Amino acid sequence: MKNFWILLSFFSCSLVFSQKTMQGQIIDYDTTVPIAFANITYNNKTISSNWEGKFSIEIQEDSKPIQFTYKGYYDKSYYQTVGVKFLLIKMVTNNSLKEKEIFSENQVNTIIKNVIEGKPKNQPEKALTTFEYKNYEHLLVSANTDSISEKIDTIIKKSFFGRKKIKLDSTNFKFKRFSEKQHLYQTEKVNLIQYNHFGTKETVLASRMAGFKKPLYEYLGLNLMSYSLYENKLDILGVSIHNPISNYGRKLYVFKIIDTVTIQGRTAYRIYFQPKKLNSNRLRGLLYIDAQSNALCKAFFRIYGIANINAHYTFNYLKENSLWFPEKRKIMVVKGNNAEDLNILGNTIKFNSGLDGMSNDISDQCYLKLESTPFDIKINREVLFKNPAIKIDVPETSRSKPDSYWVNFQKDSLDIRKIPTYVSLDSLSEAGKIEHKIFLGRKIFNGYYPVNIIDVDLKSIIKYNNFEGFRLGIGGVTNNKLSDKYKFSGYVAYAFKDDKLKYSITPSYLLNKEKNTWVSASYSNDLKEIGQIQFATENKRFKIYDPRPINISTFYNYKMFSAFIESKCFAKTDTYFAIAKTEINPLFDYKFLAKDKEYTNFNSTTLQFAIQWNPFSDYMQTSTGRLEIDKKHPKISFQFTKSFANIMGSDFDFTKIDLRIVHEIPFLSGQTTSLILQGGLALGDIPLTHLYSIAPNNLNKDSMLKRITFAGKNSFETMYFNEFFSSKYITFQAKHTFNKVKLAYKIKPLISVVTRMAIGTMDQPQQHVGLEYKTLEKGFLESGVEANSIYKGFGLTFFFRYGPYGLPKLEDNLALKISYVLDLGF
Repeated sequence: MKNFWILLSFFSCSLVFSQKTMQGQIIDYDTTVPIAFANITYNNKTISSNWEGKFSIEIQEDSKPIQFTYKGYYDKSYYQTVGVKFLLIKMVTNNSLKEKEIFSENQVNTIIKNVIEGKPKNQPEKALTTFEYKNYEHLLVSANTDSISEKIDTIIKKSFFGRKKIKLDSTNFKFKRFSEKQHLYQTEKVNLIQYNHFGTKETVLASRMAGFKKPLYEYLGLNLMSYSLYENKLDILGVSIHNPISNYGRKLYVFKIIDTVTIQGRTAYRIYFQPKKLNSNRLRGLLYIDAQSNALCKAFFRIYGIANINAHYTFNYLKENSLWFPEKRKIMVVKGNNAEDLNILGNTIKFNSGLDGMSNDISDQCYLKLESTPFDIKINREVLFKNPAIKIDVPETSRSKPDSYWVNFQKDSLDIRKIPTYVSLDSLSEAGKIEHKIFLGRKIFNGYYPVNIIDVDLKSIIKYNNFEGFRLGIGGVTNNKLSDKYKFSGYVAYAFKDDKLKYSITPSYLLNKEKNTWVSASYSNDLKEIGQIQFATENKRFKIYDPRPINISTFYNYKMFSAFIESKCFAKTDTYFAIAKTEINPLFDYKFLAKDKEYTNFNSTTLQFAIQWNPFSDYMQTSTGRLEIDKKHPKISFQFTKSFANIMGSDFDFTKIDLRIVHEIPFLSGQTTSLILQGGLALGDIPLTHLYSIAPNNLNKDSMLKRITFAGKNSFETMYFNEFFSSKYITFQAKHTFNKVKLAYKIKPLISVVTRMAIGTMDQPQQHVGLEYKTLEKGFLESGVEANSIYKGFGLTFFFRYGPYGLPKLEDNLALKISYVLDLGF
């Protein structure tokens, strides 16, 4: 009997030790995206992977295969291999199956249909009359220090000319020591969210940012993901994607019921969704749907691609309102399948430690984490706020809270790196003058360099064109060190080729700080390009050079006195209103025939109104003025100009109407598509100087190599100067920019494909004598490729002219240009 028990024990142990647990993950072969809830069959027993594609299975016999199946993919079998502890199963898409065959459950489609139809009674913004709550938000950029190696490596780098450089790389060691003590960056804020019939308003009650005594207001306006999950589109990292429970969600996603669970005593369906196109990197996730009310009570979202994004939303059920109200929002962002450092929201957040030479291995361990927690919730009580067009209001008092204020929100006692982050980054900021560098960077970005009470105008220092030759000058504007209420701007310049002095002076007074309303008077004596199209509300960003005027030789002199008002008085707009008296003298052979008279110079008295409307952008009101924090498209610019004859010596009566619509479509992959539609209409007696030349940028030279100059921005690169003029015109431009392509060491061009077209006509062409030109009735077409920032900011563009105005000689239709992009690093 004793031998029997020994034998039985040995046999049992043999069974135990012959049995092993195998873990693994199932992913798509092409995209590496995990395949959720795939079937895994072994020894006639079937289990499912979780929504991350992961699984764990008990193996008794190595000779038996593990079968992996999922609708839309080819079946796959795996036989055990000695020493393998983790399986990575790559399944291949079966394109012969129709998209609708992936999931075919009628029940889940009915549930999702009910969720969509039930949004008016489940979405707080529609179901409630008013609500308000306070919200604590903590954002940090940190690193998984356990995953960073401490070793010091020997690395070999090749220079541009192929020479090898050998050096020790201690980046990992330094970074691990740095990130063990503190986070890379963090910010906290407490805000008040209010909703009434005007919409939603956010007021920042308190804020602090590691390394900054004064807030960077753009950071306070960051919204990495939508607050509401019921809108048709969700904003994720500044990119809009289609919501699975939008009105058209069932056309874009497929759904599958996993099981039912209990949340706060209520039954909920757990439903997985994914894009219909299996190789797409769009949104995937889990929805928890209240079985009774068809409302969201929990949600998980995940995006795989250039950034891997995990978002977790929870809701709290309010019995008295029969409503699920937001309880907590968590977002985690890590690098995805890109080799470059990850930049979020146009470089606002970079996965970069700030240490010299941070490797991609280190940045792979960096992550961004955001937690948002509502409290002090009030439902259906009176909610009042002013100026609903302002999305975020940041009063001066919000940045003066003492450290004791934040103690109430420090619930995570395990985060020992939080306080050292503030102390360390504050000292680093002060030592490195980070705030000053950002202040200086903003000035330079707008074309100024501060020197005491004056911001020197960098645009006025040196210029060149074919008429003036080199032009040297000095200009600037007084800043708030002199006064917040008034300012003086101006410039003086001398051109060596035409031996003339040009100048301008503009005093201004601030009428309304909140609405950025300035009233100004100005006198100028300078040159302008013939047929120039310029919107008064256009944002004039700094350029290290202005490429088009370099090639222009046809200008007119103007002496102008004007009085004007600039303001943001209307919601989401910039407005400009001016009255001006101008003396115009063409500096080329030209005569204008009107009223049975011949004019070689002329006067005009004009009224001008211009407005730029950004209907979808979000604005923030701060103590320093109004900021556009979320620049969304389209942006619409309208301008009306009216000249009156016989008033203050004006010669002509004419009207100009100009319209421009700019639209940009960003993609989560980092690619963008830009569209520009622009048109103008000129009526009455109007000289050629004030008509439309539609931004040509090609020299009148007989060979392509002689025509190589700098490319312009949105100019027609194959259209010759003074080739076409119009009194009515429409142009359309489409441009798609891909991600950077790494061709060689430090050679990473930004490739864009561009198409431009224009059509126009000229009323009363007999009025214009002396300058030969053509019109655009048949339509002008050009297309090309831009390879920008190939090396040190320099690039090349190539365009081809075709269509009705294509030229007989092939070479005359080609334009090769040099481009330059100035990266200021902020």
